[in-house]
Amino acid sequence: MKPIADYSSEDLSALLKDLEVQYKEAQAQNLKLNMARGKPATTQLNLSNDLLGKMESYTLADGTDARNYGILDGIPECRELFGGLLGIDPSQIIIGGNASLNVMFDTLSFLCLFGTAGCDPWLYHKHNGTPVKFLCPVPGYDRHFKICEELGIEMISVPLKEDGPDMDVVKKLVSEDEMIRGIWCVPLHSNPQGVCYSDEVVEQLASMETAAKDFRIFWDNAYGVHHIYEDVPLKDIIKECEKCGNPDRVYYFFSTSKISFPGAGIALVASSPANIKELKGHMSAQTIGHDKLNQLRHVQFFKTPDNIRAHMKMLAEELRPKFDMVLNKLEESLGGSGLAVWSNPKGGYFVSLDTLPGCAKRTVELAKNAGVTMTGAGATYPYGKDPQDSNIRIAPTYPTIEELEKAMDIFAICVKIAGIEKLLAE
Repeated sequence: MKPIADYSSEDLSALLKDLEVQYKEAQAQNLKLNMARGKPATTQLNLSNDLLGKMESYTLADGTDARNYGILDGIPECRELFGGLLGIDPSQIIIGGNASLNVMFDTLSFLCLFGTAGCDPWLYHKHNGTPVKFLCPVPGYDRHFKICEELGIEMISVPLKEDGPDMDVVKKLVSEDEMIRGIWCVPLHSNPQGVCYSDEVVEQLASMETAAKDFRIFWDNAYGVHHIYEDVPLKDIIKECEKCGNPDRVYYFFSTSKISFPGAGIALVASSPANIKELKGHMSAQTIGHDKLNQLRHVQFFKTPDNIRAHMKMLAEELRPKFDMVLNKLEESLGGSGLAVWSNPKGGYFVSLDTLPGCAKRTVELAKNAGVTMTGAGATYPYGKDPQDSNIRIAPTYPTIEELEKAMDIFAICVKIAGIEKLLAE
Protein backbone atom coordinates (compact mmCIF):
# COMPACT_ATOMS: atom_id res chain seq x y z
CA MET A 1 0.00 0.00 0.00
CA LYS A 2 1.39 3.42 -0.91
CA PRO A 3 1.63 6.13 1.77
CA ILE A 4 -1.81 7.27 2.83
CA ALA A 5 -0.71 10.89 2.41
CA ASP A 6 -0.45 10.30 -1.36
CA TYR A 7 -4.18 9.57 -1.71
CA SER A 8 -6.69 12.23 -2.70
CA SER A 9 -10.06 12.38 -0.95
CA GLU A 10 -11.63 10.67 -3.96
CA ASP A 11 -9.01 7.92 -3.85
CA LEU A 12 -9.58 7.44 -0.13
CA SER A 13 -13.32 7.12 -0.63
CA ALA A 14 -12.84 4.50 -3.35
CA LEU A 15 -10.34 2.60 -1.20
CA LEU A 16 -12.74 2.65 1.74
CA LYS A 17 -15.50 1.13 -0.39
CA ASP A 18 -13.18 -1.70 -1.45
CA LEU A 19 -12.17 -2.31 2.18
CA GLU A 20 -15.80 -2.38 3.29
CA VAL A 21 -16.47 -5.14 0.75
CA GLN A 22 -13.51 -7.13 2.14
CA TYR A 23 -14.79 -6.49 5.67
CA LYS A 24 -18.26 -7.85 4.88
CA GLU A 25 -16.66 -10.95 3.35
CA ALA A 26 -14.71 -11.41 6.58
CA GLN A 27 -17.87 -11.05 8.65
CA ALA A 28 -19.58 -13.69 6.51
CA GLN A 29 -17.01 -16.26 7.69
CA ASN A 30 -18.55 -16.14 11.22
CA LEU A 31 -15.13 -16.53 12.82
CA LYS A 32 -14.49 -16.64 16.56
CA LEU A 33 -10.79 -15.86 16.99
CA ASN A 34 -9.45 -14.69 20.36
CA MET A 35 -6.30 -12.59 20.66
CA ALA A 36 -7.38 -10.78 23.82
CA ARG A 37 -4.75 -12.01 26.28
CA GLY A 38 -1.35 -13.67 26.15
CA LYS A 39 -2.54 -17.19 26.87
CA PRO A 40 -0.18 -20.07 26.03
CA ALA A 41 -1.39 -22.41 23.32
CA THR A 42 -1.99 -26.11 23.94
CA THR A 43 1.24 -26.99 22.12
CA GLN A 44 3.18 -24.87 24.63
CA LEU A 45 1.39 -26.36 27.61
CA ASN A 46 2.10 -29.87 26.34
CA LEU A 47 5.83 -29.29 26.86
CA SER A 48 5.21 -29.32 30.63
CA ASN A 49 2.88 -32.32 30.81
CA ASP A 50 5.42 -34.45 32.67
CA LEU A 51 4.89 -32.13 35.63
CA LEU A 52 1.60 -33.94 36.08
CA GLY A 53 3.16 -37.36 36.43
CA LYS A 54 3.97 -39.23 39.60
CA MET A 55 6.42 -37.41 41.86
CA GLU A 56 9.82 -39.00 42.50
CA SER A 57 9.41 -38.51 46.27
CA TYR A 58 7.85 -36.19 48.79
CA THR A 59 10.92 -35.81 50.99
CA LEU A 60 13.18 -32.77 50.84
CA ALA A 61 16.97 -32.94 51.13
CA ASP A 62 16.79 -32.05 54.83
CA GLY A 63 14.27 -34.84 55.50
CA THR A 64 11.16 -32.61 55.62
CA ASP A 65 7.95 -34.16 54.27
CA ALA A 66 6.64 -31.69 51.65
CA ARG A 67 3.10 -32.96 52.20
CA ASN A 68 2.93 -31.37 55.65
CA TYR A 69 2.70 -27.84 57.07
CA GLY A 70 5.54 -25.35 57.22
CA ILE A 71 8.38 -23.63 55.34
CA LEU A 72 6.88 -20.17 54.98
CA ASP A 73 9.44 -18.90 52.48
CA GLY A 74 9.33 -21.95 50.20
CA ILE A 75 11.32 -25.16 50.02
CA PRO A 76 15.12 -24.61 49.85
CA GLU A 77 15.45 -26.63 46.64
CA CYS A 78 13.03 -24.33 44.83
CA ARG A 79 14.67 -21.15 46.09
CA GLU A 80 18.05 -22.51 44.98
CA LEU A 81 16.72 -23.48 41.53
CA PHE A 82 15.29 -20.05 40.74
CA GLY A 83 18.05 -18.22 42.56
CA GLY A 84 20.48 -19.94 40.20
CA LEU A 85 18.36 -19.08 37.17
CA LEU A 86 18.02 -15.40 38.06
CA GLY A 87 21.33 -14.82 39.83
CA ILE A 88 19.69 -14.06 43.19
CA ASP A 89 20.82 -15.22 46.64
CA PRO A 90 18.29 -17.94 47.62
CA SER A 91 18.09 -16.49 51.14
CA GLN A 92 16.61 -13.34 49.61
CA ILE A 93 13.76 -15.21 47.88
CA ILE A 94 10.27 -16.12 49.06
CA ILE A 95 8.42 -18.67 46.94
CA GLY A 96 4.78 -17.63 46.87
CA GLY A 97 1.65 -19.09 45.36
CA ASN A 98 0.75 -19.93 41.79
CA ALA A 99 1.13 -16.49 40.15
CA SER A 100 3.25 -13.37 40.59
CA LEU A 101 0.12 -11.19 40.39
CA ASN A 102 -0.93 -12.54 43.80
CA VAL A 103 2.50 -11.83 45.27
CA MET A 104 2.55 -8.30 43.84
CA PHE A 105 -0.92 -7.57 45.18
CA ASP A 106 0.02 -8.89 48.63
CA THR A 107 3.27 -6.93 48.74
CA LEU A 108 1.58 -3.68 47.78
CA SER A 109 -1.27 -4.39 50.21
CA PHE A 110 1.23 -4.89 53.06
CA LEU A 111 2.72 -1.47 52.31
CA CYS A 112 -0.74 0.06 52.30
CA LEU A 113 -1.71 -1.58 55.58
CA PHE A 114 1.55 -1.53 57.53
CA GLY A 115 4.00 0.78 55.79
CA THR A 116 7.75 0.17 55.70
CA ALA A 117 11.05 1.81 56.65
CA GLY A 118 9.43 3.33 59.75
CA CYS A 119 7.02 5.36 57.59
CA ASP A 120 3.25 5.59 57.86
CA PRO A 121 1.07 2.96 56.15
CA TRP A 122 0.22 4.15 52.68
CA LEU A 123 -3.54 3.94 53.31
CA TYR A 124 -3.08 6.51 56.08
CA HIS A 125 -2.33 9.12 53.44
CA LYS A 126 -5.35 8.15 51.37
CA HIS A 127 -7.67 8.60 54.34
CA ASN A 128 -6.14 12.03 54.94
CA GLY A 129 -6.86 13.15 51.39
CA THR A 130 -3.34 12.82 49.96
CA PRO A 131 -3.18 9.42 48.27
CA VAL A 132 0.11 7.71 47.55
CA LYS A 133 1.14 7.85 43.89
CA PHE A 134 2.84 5.35 41.58
CA LEU A 135 4.67 5.99 38.32
CA CYS A 136 3.44 3.85 35.44
CA PRO A 137 5.57 3.60 32.28
CA VAL A 138 3.18 3.52 29.32
CA PRO A 139 2.10 1.63 27.37
CA GLY A 140 2.14 -0.91 30.20
CA TYR A 141 0.52 -3.90 31.88
CA ASP A 142 -3.16 -3.45 32.69
CA ARG A 143 -3.01 -5.78 35.71
CA HIS A 144 -0.46 -3.52 37.40
CA PHE A 145 -2.80 -0.59 36.91
CA LYS A 146 -5.75 -2.57 38.26
CA ILE A 147 -3.87 -3.31 41.51
CA CYS A 148 -3.19 0.40 42.05
CA GLU A 149 -6.76 1.33 41.22
CA GLU A 150 -8.12 -1.28 43.63
CA LEU A 151 -5.92 -0.01 46.48
CA GLY A 152 -6.63 3.66 45.85
CA ILE A 153 -3.13 4.50 44.63
CA GLU A 154 -3.02 7.42 42.19
CA MET A 155 -1.25 6.61 38.92
CA ILE A 156 0.99 8.95 36.93
CA SER A 157 1.88 7.96 33.36
CA VAL A 158 5.53 8.17 32.31
CA PRO A 159 6.69 7.72 28.68
CA LEU A 160 8.37 4.40 27.91
CA LYS A 161 11.33 4.89 25.58
CA GLU A 162 13.29 2.30 23.62
CA ASP A 163 15.60 1.59 26.58
CA GLY A 164 13.14 1.95 29.46
CA PRO A 165 11.18 4.69 31.24
CA ASP A 166 12.03 8.30 30.39
CA MET A 167 14.43 8.77 33.27
CA ASP A 168 14.57 12.57 32.97
CA VAL A 169 10.84 12.61 33.72
CA VAL A 170 11.10 9.91 36.41
CA LYS A 171 13.96 11.57 38.29
CA LYS A 172 12.27 14.97 38.27
CA LEU A 173 8.97 13.58 39.57
CA VAL A 174 10.39 11.41 42.36
CA SER A 175 12.70 14.17 43.59
CA GLU A 176 9.90 16.73 43.87
CA ASP A 177 6.90 14.79 45.19
CA GLU A 178 7.20 12.74 48.39
CA MET A 179 3.83 11.14 47.73
CA ILE A 180 5.30 9.23 44.79
CA ARG A 181 6.17 5.97 46.51
CA GLY A 182 6.88 3.58 43.66
CA ILE A 183 7.20 2.69 40.02
CA TRP A 184 6.10 -0.36 38.01
CA CYS A 185 8.80 -1.88 35.81
CA VAL A 186 8.71 -4.78 33.34
CA PRO A 187 12.41 -4.66 32.48
CA LEU A 188 12.72 -7.33 29.78
CA HIS A 189 10.41 -7.67 26.75
CA SER A 190 7.90 -5.33 28.39
CA ASN A 191 4.15 -5.78 28.05
CA PRO A 192 3.18 -4.73 25.39
CA GLN A 193 6.07 -2.85 23.75
CA GLY A 194 8.82 -5.46 24.13
CA VAL A 195 11.17 -2.85 25.61
CA CYS A 196 14.36 -4.06 27.32
CA TYR A 197 15.89 -1.77 29.95
CA SER A 198 19.44 -0.56 29.34
CA ASP A 199 22.20 -0.72 31.95
CA GLU A 200 22.03 3.06 32.26
CA VAL A 201 18.31 3.02 33.07
CA VAL A 202 18.80 0.30 35.71
CA GLU A 203 21.65 2.28 37.27
CA GLN A 204 19.57 5.46 37.40
CA LEU A 205 16.58 3.70 38.95
CA ALA A 206 18.82 2.28 41.66
CA SER A 207 20.73 5.48 42.42
CA MET A 208 18.25 8.34 41.89
CA GLU A 209 17.34 10.68 44.72
CA THR A 210 13.74 10.33 45.92
CA ALA A 211 11.73 12.63 48.14
CA ALA A 212 10.04 9.62 49.73
CA LYS A 213 12.14 7.57 52.15
CA ASP A 214 10.01 4.50 51.41
CA PHE A 215 10.10 4.71 47.59
CA ARG A 216 9.91 1.22 46.06
CA ILE A 217 10.54 -0.27 42.62
CA PHE A 218 8.14 -3.09 41.70
CA TRP A 219 10.39 -5.04 39.30
CA ASP A 220 8.11 -7.49 37.48
CA ASN A 221 10.58 -9.57 35.45
CA ALA A 222 7.72 -11.60 33.99
CA TYR A 223 9.49 -12.26 30.68
CA GLY A 224 13.04 -12.47 32.00
CA VAL A 225 13.73 -15.80 30.27
CA HIS A 226 11.21 -15.45 27.42
CA HIS A 227 13.65 -14.74 24.61
CA ILE A 228 12.24 -15.52 21.15
CA TYR A 229 14.70 -14.08 18.65
CA GLU A 230 17.77 -13.40 20.79
CA ASP A 231 18.88 -13.43 24.42
CA VAL A 232 18.97 -9.98 25.99
CA PRO A 233 21.09 -9.28 29.11
CA LEU A 234 19.66 -7.35 32.05
CA LYS A 235 21.69 -5.57 34.71
CA ASP A 236 21.08 -6.93 38.24
CA ILE A 237 18.74 -4.44 39.93
CA ILE A 238 19.11 -5.99 43.40
CA LYS A 239 22.91 -5.74 43.35
CA GLU A 240 22.76 -2.27 41.80
CA CYS A 241 20.48 -1.02 44.59
CA GLU A 242 22.86 -2.51 47.17
CA LYS A 243 25.81 -0.84 45.46
CA CYS A 244 24.05 2.55 45.49
CA GLY A 245 23.17 2.36 49.17
CA ASN A 246 19.47 1.68 48.53
CA PRO A 247 19.21 -2.06 49.28
CA ASP A 248 15.56 -1.93 50.31
CA ARG A 249 14.39 -0.05 47.20
CA VAL A 250 13.40 -2.99 44.99
CA TYR A 251 10.94 -5.88 45.10
CA TYR A 252 11.74 -8.37 42.33
CA PHE A 253 8.92 -10.62 41.02
CA PHE A 254 9.03 -13.67 38.77
CA SER A 255 6.83 -16.65 37.99
CA THR A 256 6.50 -19.78 35.87
CA SER A 257 3.01 -18.80 34.69
CA LYS A 258 4.08 -18.88 31.03
CA ILE A 259 6.90 -21.38 31.59
CA SER A 260 4.93 -24.33 32.96
CA PHE A 261 1.18 -23.95 33.62
CA PRO A 262 -0.67 -20.63 34.10
CA GLY A 263 -2.60 -20.76 37.34
CA ALA A 264 -0.66 -23.84 38.46
CA GLY A 265 2.90 -22.58 38.44
CA ILE A 266 4.96 -20.96 41.16
CA ALA A 267 5.83 -17.33 41.83
CA LEU A 268 8.49 -15.55 43.85
CA VAL A 269 9.45 -12.23 45.34
CA ALA A 270 13.08 -11.35 46.03
CA SER A 271 14.41 -8.35 47.90
CA SER A 272 16.85 -7.20 50.57
CA PRO A 273 17.25 -9.24 53.78
CA ALA A 274 15.37 -6.52 55.70
CA ASN A 275 12.46 -6.50 53.25
CA ILE A 276 12.28 -10.30 53.19
CA LYS A 277 12.15 -10.42 56.98
CA GLU A 278 9.36 -7.83 56.96
CA LEU A 279 7.36 -9.68 54.28
CA LYS A 280 7.69 -12.98 56.14
CA GLY A 281 6.41 -11.29 59.29
CA HIS A 282 3.22 -10.22 57.52
CA MET A 283 2.87 -13.53 55.67
CA SER A 284 3.02 -15.49 58.91
CA ALA A 285 -0.42 -14.14 59.78
CA GLN A 286 -1.70 -14.95 56.30
CA THR A 287 -0.50 -18.51 55.69
CA ILE A 288 1.44 -21.38 57.18
CA GLY A 289 3.11 -21.98 53.84
CA HIS A 290 2.37 -22.13 50.14
CA ASP A 291 1.98 -25.29 48.05
CA LYS A 292 5.24 -27.16 48.69
CA LEU A 293 4.20 -30.12 46.55
CA ASN A 294 3.88 -27.86 43.54
CA GLN A 295 7.26 -26.34 44.33
CA LEU A 296 8.80 -29.79 44.59
CA ARG A 297 7.12 -30.90 41.35
CA HIS A 298 8.79 -28.02 39.55
CA VAL A 299 12.16 -28.84 41.09
CA GLN A 300 11.88 -32.51 40.09
CA PHE A 301 10.75 -31.57 36.57
CA PHE A 302 13.31 -28.85 35.78
CA LYS A 303 16.13 -29.94 38.14
CA THR A 304 18.62 -27.25 37.00
CA PRO A 305 18.63 -23.67 35.68
CA ASP A 306 20.12 -24.96 32.42
CA ASN A 307 17.13 -27.25 31.96
CA ILE A 308 14.80 -24.28 32.37
CA ARG A 309 16.77 -22.40 29.71
CA ALA A 310 16.53 -25.42 27.39
CA HIS A 311 12.78 -25.57 28.04
CA MET A 312 12.48 -21.90 27.13
CA LYS A 313 14.30 -22.52 23.84
CA MET A 314 11.61 -25.09 23.00
CA LEU A 315 8.93 -22.53 23.85
CA ALA A 316 10.69 -20.00 21.63
CA GLU A 317 10.58 -22.48 18.76
CA GLU A 318 6.82 -22.71 19.28
CA LEU A 319 6.33 -18.94 19.41
CA ARG A 320 8.71 -17.70 16.72
CA PRO A 321 6.55 -18.73 13.71
CA LYS A 322 3.58 -16.93 15.25
CA PHE A 323 5.51 -13.72 15.82
CA ASP A 324 6.96 -14.02 12.31
CA MET A 325 3.42 -14.36 10.99
CA VAL A 326 2.18 -11.24 12.80
CA LEU A 327 5.16 -9.08 11.85
CA ASN A 328 5.13 -10.23 8.21
CA LYS A 329 1.39 -9.63 7.89
CA LEU A 330 1.72 -6.14 9.36
CA GLU A 331 4.54 -5.29 6.98
CA GLU A 332 2.70 -6.70 3.95
CA SER A 333 -0.59 -4.97 4.74
CA LEU A 334 0.42 -1.75 6.48
CA GLY A 335 4.13 -1.22 5.88
CA GLY A 336 4.81 2.29 4.58
CA SER A 337 1.14 3.21 4.66
CA GLY A 338 1.40 5.73 7.47
CA LEU A 339 -1.68 4.19 9.09
CA ALA A 340 0.17 2.31 11.84
CA VAL A 341 3.54 1.65 13.45
CA TRP A 342 4.42 -1.38 15.55
CA SER A 343 7.09 -2.90 17.75
CA ASN A 344 9.55 -5.60 16.70
CA PRO A 345 10.11 -7.44 19.99
CA LYS A 346 13.05 -9.75 20.68
CA GLY A 347 10.99 -11.79 23.11
CA GLY A 348 8.04 -11.72 25.47
CA TYR A 349 4.43 -12.29 24.54
CA PHE A 350 3.13 -9.31 22.62
CA VAL A 351 3.42 -6.98 19.65
CA SER A 352 2.36 -3.40 20.27
CA LEU A 353 0.72 -1.41 17.46
CA ASP A 354 -0.14 2.29 17.29
CA THR A 355 -2.85 3.42 14.88
CA LEU A 356 -3.45 7.00 13.83
CA PRO A 357 -4.60 9.02 16.88
CA GLY A 358 -8.25 8.43 17.65
CA CYS A 359 -8.48 5.10 15.81
CA ALA A 360 -7.67 2.32 18.33
CA LYS A 361 -11.15 1.90 19.80
CA ARG A 362 -12.74 1.93 16.38
CA THR A 363 -10.23 -0.65 15.11
CA VAL A 364 -10.89 -3.00 18.04
CA GLU A 365 -14.65 -2.56 17.61
CA LEU A 366 -14.46 -3.41 13.91
CA ALA A 367 -12.31 -6.46 14.62
CA LYS A 368 -14.74 -7.72 17.27
CA ASN A 369 -17.68 -7.35 14.90
CA ALA A 370 -15.77 -9.44 12.36
CA GLY A 371 -15.07 -12.24 14.88
CA VAL A 372 -11.60 -11.23 16.11
CA THR A 373 -11.42 -10.36 19.83
CA MET A 374 -8.51 -8.11 20.83
CA THR A 375 -7.44 -6.64 24.17
CA GLY A 376 -9.59 -3.58 24.79
CA ALA A 377 -8.20 -0.31 23.45
CA GLY A 378 -6.91 1.79 26.35
CA ALA A 379 -6.03 -1.22 28.51
CA THR A 380 -2.31 -0.43 28.28
CA TYR A 381 -2.81 2.91 30.08
CA PRO A 382 -3.84 3.73 33.68
CA TYR A 383 -7.59 3.90 34.19
CA GLY A 384 -8.04 2.45 30.69
CA LYS A 385 -7.57 5.90 29.16
CA ASP A 386 -5.13 6.12 26.27
CA PRO A 387 -4.84 9.88 25.69
CA GLN A 388 -4.14 9.33 21.98
CA ASP A 389 -6.57 6.41 21.54
CA SER A 390 -3.91 4.74 19.41
CA ASN A 391 -2.31 1.77 21.19
CA ILE A 392 -3.44 -1.83 20.59
CA ARG A 393 -1.84 -4.92 22.13
CA ILE A 394 -1.57 -7.93 19.82
CA ALA A 395 -1.26 -11.32 21.54
CA PRO A 396 -0.11 -13.94 18.98
CA THR A 397 0.43 -16.91 21.32
CA TYR A 398 -2.94 -18.62 21.69
CA PRO A 399 -4.34 -19.04 18.14
CA THR A 400 -3.00 -21.63 15.72
CA ILE A 401 -0.93 -20.38 12.77
CA GLU A 402 -3.95 -20.82 10.49
CA GLU A 403 -6.22 -18.87 12.86
CA LEU A 404 -3.57 -16.21 13.33
CA GLU A 405 -3.25 -15.67 9.59
CA LYS A 406 -7.00 -15.10 9.25
CA ALA A 407 -7.09 -12.86 12.31
CA MET A 408 -4.23 -10.66 11.11
CA ASP A 409 -5.77 -10.26 7.64
CA ILE A 410 -8.99 -9.05 9.23
CA PHE A 411 -7.16 -6.88 11.75
CA ALA A 412 -5.22 -5.11 8.98
CA ILE A 413 -8.48 -4.36 7.14
CA CYS A 414 -9.89 -2.87 10.36
CA VAL A 415 -6.83 -0.66 10.91
CA LYS A 416 -7.19 0.66 7.35
CA ILE A 417 -10.94 1.29 7.61
CA ALA A 418 -10.61 3.12 10.95
CA GLY A 419 -7.73 5.24 9.69
CA ILE A 420 -9.35 6.18 6.40
CA GLU A 421 -12.67 6.98 8.08
CA LYS A 422 -10.84 9.40 10.35
CA LEU A 423 -8.92 11.03 7.51
CA LEU A 424 -12.08 11.51 5.46
CA ALA A 425 -13.91 12.94 8.48
CA GLU A 426 -11.15 15.50 8.88
